[in-house]
Order: sequence, then structure tokens, then C-alpha cells
Amino acid sequence: MLKNQSYKRSLLQRRNSLSNSFQALLDGLLVIMLTVALSYLYQDALTTQYMILAVTLLGFMAVVYDRFGIYRLHGSMTRKLMTLGKAWSISFALLFLLGFLTKSTDLFSRVIVSLLYVLGFLGQIAGHISIRYLQRINLARQEQVKALVIGTGELANHLFDRINNNPWLSEIVLGAITLNGEQAGDANSDHIPVLGKLEQIGRLIADYQIRTVYIAVPLDASPLIKDIYHELLDANVNIHWAPNIFALNLINHSVKELAGIPILTLSETPLIGTHLLSKAIEDKVIATGALILLSPILLITALAIKLESPGPVFFRQVRTGWDGREFKIWKFRSMRPNESGNDKVEQATRDDPRVTRVGRFIRRTSIDELPQLFNVLAGQMSLVGPRPHAVQHNVEYSERITDYLTRHRIKPGITGLAQVRGFRGETKELSQMEQRVQCDLEYINNWSIALDLSIMVRTLFTLFGRNAY
Repeated sequence: MLKNQSYKRSLLQRRNSLSNSFQALLDGLLVIMLTVALSYLYQDALTTQYMILAVTLLGFMAVVYDRFGIYRLHGSMTRKLMTLGKAWSISFALLFLLGFLTKSTDLFSRVIVSLLYVLGFLGQIAGHISIRYLQRINLARQEQVKALVIGTGELANHLFDRINNNPWLSEIVLGAITLNGEQAGDANSDHIPVLGKLEQIGRLIADYQIRTVYIAVPLDASPLIKDIYHELLDANVNIHWAPNIFALNLINHSVKELAGIPILTLSETPLIGTHLLSKAIEDKVIATGALILLSPILLITALAIKLESPGPVFFRQVRTGWDGREFKIWKFRSMRPNESGNDKVEQATRDDPRVTRVGRFIRRTSIDELPQLFNVLAGQMSLVGPRPHAVQHNVEYSERITDYLTRHRIKPGITGLAQVRGFRGETKELSQMEQRVQCDLEYINNWSIALDLSIMVRTLFTLFGRNAY
């Protein structure tokens, strides 16, 4: 038996089509030709600095366009052109930033640079539309490759819909085949045709002239994959495995490669590498500025609390933070000190008799949360993230809500997606906390600096909401 040496090559292969490579070449040539033409038109010569500008811009384009997947997008033309405009603008912004840092912006004509930006974008639009038109003509002439899916259920239906409704794929999924002992109606296979059973796969491939097979079996049927694979090898078909992981509540999932082995990440914090650095910078810069601007409000609030009732100015309580680590949260005290000796943590309710007059005002305006800016500077919290709950509440809800504790895969925040959607304040019903948790998981899976800034702006319009008490 030959030893499998496949681990020596990268398993994450990028499928570049000839048209995509040609499109990238056209975009590069366009930048070079425009730079040369504009230089001769306005300066009668192509100088060294403009040659360096063109090469640098191409370098930025290579990185940014790859990041945005410009040559891998096959959706609507409108979406692709919007993404192209964003990537082109970011490439130019990086060019300007480099010029500013090297103090070389005065070496270039504003007219030439402006025309390069405008004409370059218009030229790329024309090129991408032309290539897309030629792709459509080419696909219309190709014979569709027939495919089938092994397995039924939501993933099989998803593959059936996405492949058959994608005009840029030359494949068509004819239907699915069920696993041995599985009934077609048992797995929500209501709109994907069922062609037969697994034991009939050889005959079905021959009868329907199948050239591609997608394996989409449930997780509990994974042991069958090895046998299915070896049987399909003799059928001379393309074999693709689509692991049915979407029955799980995935947290920032991704596909990676480690020493030639594909790693399917099911749960991972988004705060790794440059993401951790960028969020830390965002938190430190904005929190510092906010503390300076809001310092008069902080001092007045502290004085008002001290004058109205005896007790400390600040309320500190142990909360659960990033990766389950505990910390003490800072808040302005809005209630009378607990004199009963009862350590049970109770959520504040509407018209709660424990709340003081000053406390009612600062809770209504969310001023009581401002001291958490110190938690942000200490690195225990972020400006935006899931709200940290008391340890006692975490124990209670983790037993009643599946995947509740996964909200700790990112730093807790002063505000969050759940709060701007109205899920703040007391949670009388379990469904309210479930909705809050779903918002937290959505935030983790879609985190970005832009999303953080959007939530901060939206928070300003929810400070006086009816759920703030």
C-alpha cells in the first residue's frame, strides 16, 4: 500500500480561473498605462517618482484586492463594483498615508493623482463589466456538469439551492441520495429530489452521467465517509466533502491549515493577531478621550451621590469577562447600601425601591455606567461587547440556555449589539435573555471596528430608552 504523502502539499488551494487572472493583469496594465499617459500629458516625461508611485500602488492593490476577494467575487455586478470601489479607495488611501509619512506628497501633481484615481476606477469598471459579459457567453456555451449530493437535510438543500442558482457555476445538482436506513422525508429533503439510496450509488452515477459528488452527511454518520470515498474512487468522479457542522452554534468559525492539515475551526475568539491590537487601540484612545471630556460629569455625579445618602460613591461587583476570567466592574452607586447581609444578586426592576433619587437619574441616563471606562483602560472590558453579567446569573442562565457561556469569547463591553436593539434592563422572561445571547453571538461572529463604531453611535440614541431604569 502506498503511503499517503498528500500532507506535503497545501490543502487550501486557491482556484484561479483564466478569466480572473486576465482581469488582474488588465487592472495592473491599466494603472501603468494611465500613469505613463498622464505623466507625458502634463509633464512631457515619465519621471522616476511616478514610476515608483505606480509600482507602490500596484503593491497596495495586490494586498487590498486579495483581502476583499475582488477576483473571487461572483455575485451581483452591483455588489462587485461597490466592493471594487472600496478596495480601490483603500489602496489610494494607503498610498497617501505612505506619502504623508515619507513627506513626499509635494513631489506629485494633484491633477495627475486625481485623474489617476478617477480614470483608474472608471477603467476598471469597464474592464470588469466586459470580462463578466464574456464569462456569461462562455458559460452559456459549456455543457453543464451533473452532480449529486450524498445525504439529505438542511445542508443538502443549501448546496442544491446555491449551486443551481449560481449563474457562474457550470454544475447542476440533479438531486440527493439517502443514507442506508434513512427515509427521504426524515431529513427535511422536501425540495431537493431524492434519486435513490446509498447502496445504489454506482448505478445512479452511471444512469445520470454524474461527474461530481458532494458528501454532506450528518455528523453522526461521519464514519461512513471513508467507505463512501473508496467506492467513489472507482467511479472516476470529482469528490467534495462538505462537513455538516452548521447544526452546531459556530463561533467565529473559519478554515485554516496547519502543517499541511486542514483545520476546521468551530469556535475561536475574534481577538487574535492584529484584531486584538486594533480593538485595544480603539478602546484605549476613545476611552481616554471620553474620560477627559466627561470628567466634569463624573465629578458632579460623585458629589451628588455622596451628599444624598451614606455609603461609597462607587459600586463594585465581580463579573465574568473574556474567556471566563473574573474581574470587578466599576459603576456609580445608584442604590442604598445593602444592610440585610443577603449576598443574593437581584436585577434592578422598574420602580425599584432600593434606587435613590440620584440613582434613578443616573440609571435613566446611563451615567452610572461611565466608571467602566476605567475597566476599559485596565484591559478588563471593551467599549463594545456583550454586557458582563454577575457570576450568580452566569451560573443560573448557563444551565437553562444552550451555548450561553460562549458569549465570553470576546471582551465584555459597556454597550453592545443587544443593548442597541432594545435588549437591556431587567429580563423577566427566559426568552428575553435568549434573544440577548443571540445578539451577543451575532456580534462575535461579525466583529469589526466598523461594527463597533456603528454600535457606539446607535448607543447615543438609546441612552434615554424606556428600558433604562
